[in-house]
Amino acid sequence: MRLSLSVTGSTLALVVALGSVVIPAADAAMPRHGRHQQDTSTDTTAQDTGVPDTESVSQVKPEQLQLGKTEDTIIAIINDIPLTKRDVDNRGRLFVLSTGLPLSEDVMERMRPQIVRQLIDERLRTQEILGRHINVSPEQIADAIASIEKRNGMEPNALRNRLAKDGVSLTTLIDQIRVQIGWMQVLRQELGARSRMTSLEISQRQEALRRQEGRPEYLISEIFVPVADPRHSESELKFTETVIQELRSGAPFPIVAAQFSQAQSALDGGSMGWVQEDSLDPEVVAMVRKMPQDAISNPIKVAGGYVIATVADKRIIGHQPGTVLDVRQAFLPFSTPLNPQTPTDQQRQVLEKAVHLTQSVHSCEEITAANKQLGEVRPSNPGELQLERLNPQMQQILGTLPTGKTTRPLVSQDGIDILMVCGKKTKNFADRTPSEIADQLLNERVEQTARQLDRDLHRRAVIEMRGTP
Repeated sequence: MRLSLSVTGSTLALVVALGSVVIPAADAAMPRHGRHQQDTSTDTTAQDTGVPDTESVSQVKPEQLQLGKTEDTIIAIINDIPLTKRDVDNRGRLFVLSTGLPLSEDVMERMRPQIVRQLIDERLRTQEILGRHINVSPEQIADAIASIEKRNGMEPNALRNRLAKDGVSLTTLIDQIRVQIGWMQVLRQELGARSRMTSLEISQRQEALRRQEGRPEYLISEIFVPVADPRHSESELKFTETVIQELRSGAPFPIVAAQFSQAQSALDGGSMGWVQEDSLDPEVVAMVRKMPQDAISNPIKVAGGYVIATVADKRIIGHQPGTVLDVRQAFLPFSTPLNPQTPTDQQRQVLEKAVHLTQSVHSCEEITAANKQLGEVRPSNPGELQLERLNPQMQQILGTLPTGKTTRPLVSQDGIDILMVCGKKTKNFADRTPSEIADQLLNERVEQTARQLDRDLHRRAVIEMRGTP
C-alpha cells in the first residue's frame, strides 16, 4: 500500500492511499518554533507519546536510552530552530512508505543529504508562513487528510495506525501538509494582483500558440534537484541517480516528485501539463525529443541543478483529436483485500449485489443514486475521460459500450466497480480554453515567484550545520 502526497489542478489536494485521521486542534495549529517533533495523538499512553510510564521505567534498556539520544542529535539549526536526526529519519520512513518499495539502508543513506536540504527549505518556509501571520487551521489539515478516506474507502484512523506500525510519527505527515498549504497562501500573497491573468495576456498566449501550430508539445512531469554549489555537484548528482534508480524500479513519479522535487510543480506531483519546447530548457528539449513515452530520463543538467523528466504523451500543437466519455460509476468495496482463490462471505455477497445492480439500473441518475447509497467511496462522476488515454482493456470495454448500459461487474482487489457511459463526443484536445491558458500562465508565474522567494529566504537565513545526518 502506498501513500501519496500531491496537489492536482489549481486547488490543493492530498491523496494518500491509506485512511484519514482526526487531528487534535491544539497540536495541529501549534507553531513549530522551539520544539522537536511530537506525536499529535490525544492519548497520553506510553505507546503514543514515546515516554514510558512509571511502572515501565525499570524495563528500559541502556541501549534504548542511547538510541533516543542519537535520534535527537541536532543536525542543523535554521534561524535558531533545530533540525534533528529524528526529523530526517521520519521523513525517510515516510518516503519508504510512500513508494511501497523495499528501499535499502544504502539507498536511504544516499538520500539523506537531500532530505536534510528539503527539511531546511521547509523550516524556512514555515518561518515565512508564521512571519506573515498565515494560519493553517486544523480544519484545513483535517479536511485534506479526510479526502484520503473518501478516495480510498479506508476506515477512520487507518492512516494513523499504519504510520505508527511503520514507525513514522504522524507529525511528520502533518508538518508536510501544513507547509504545503501555508506556502500556497504565501505565494498567493506574494503574487497579489499578478495572480489574475488579463484578457490581453491570454490572447497573446493564444496567438503565440497559433504561430507554433505544427510543432510538438509534451505532457511532461519533472523532478528538479537544485545544486547548492555548481563547483561541487557530486552529492546532488548521486542523489539524482538514486532517485532515477528508484523510479525505474517502480516508485510512482508523482509521489517521488511531491517528496523531493524543489520545483513548484512538486505540488502537482511534478506535472507541468502540456508544455511547448520554447518553455523548456534546451537540455530538456534535447532529451524529451528522443524519449519513449513514460520513460524516465537520465539526469539532465540545467541552470541551477538537475532535472529528471518523464513524458506521458506527445502531440502536434493544434491537432489532437479524441473521444471524450461522460461516465458514471458505482463502487462496492470489499472489507478485506480479495484473494481470488479464497473469497470471503462478504466478498461473495458484494458480487451478488453487484450483479443485481447491473440488472436493475438503467440510467445515469440511477447508478449515481446507487453509488450514494453505497457511501460514494469513489466519486459517482469521475470527470471527463479521454478514451484514447485509458488502458487497452478499458478502451475495449467502454469504447463499445452503448450509452445507458452498465458494464459487467469489474472486480479488483479492493472491490467491484460498475460503469455506465452517459455520453460520447469527439474533441480536439489541443484546443485550449481561455481558462486553461490562464492556468498555464499562472503556473509559470507561481514557479518564478516561488524560486525567487526561496532564494531570498536562504540569503537572509542563518543556517548552522552541526553534523552529518
